[in-house]
Amino acid sequence: MTVGVSETQRGRRKTPLGTASHERLRLWLRLLRASRGIESELRERLRVTFDITLPQFDVLAALERRDDGISMTELSRYLMVSNGNVTGIVDRLVEDGLVERLAMPGDRRTTRVKLTNRGARDFAIMASVHESWVDELLGLYNRTEVAELIGRLDGLVDQLRGKSAAVAAPIKRRQRK
Repeated sequence: MTVGVSETQRGRRKTPLGTASHERLRLWLRLLRASRGIESELRERLRVTFDITLPQFDVLAALERRDDGISMTELSRYLMVSNGNVTGIVDRLVEDGLVERLAMPGDRRTTRVKLTNRGARDFAIMASVHESWVDELLGLYNRTEVAELIGRLDGLVDQLRGKSAAVAAPIKRRQRK
């Protein structure tokens, strides 16, 4: 174990290297790096192979789960992005013939979107290829390791959801003299 102190910005508490706290910080950074690396690789492969962005793929995936379509508001909530972001993405997908907008009878303010037949066919191909890419990128883990990692990460997510309601006490800044 390395004995020393992690580098920090001036004025911050220094965390001793090798402590459980420091190792958890390193774990979080590795998870972030791995997630961003996988996402970056998938973005590039989707762009090059299908001329589609990851957000467009995410919209198609959400619509694929709903044969009857989904309202724009529901879609933005599901994807956790603003209505404005969803509108721009859907506009492009409509232009490409993958998605259609449907007026809601009796409610002119609400628009539903759903996959076109072509969109469903194209997305089925994209989803299959996407799955093979993810399989390739995570192929160093066997089924047992995957199940263990999923279990541990699900436990972490459950713990974080439980804590999200609690508000952390604000950190007091040192007063300047």
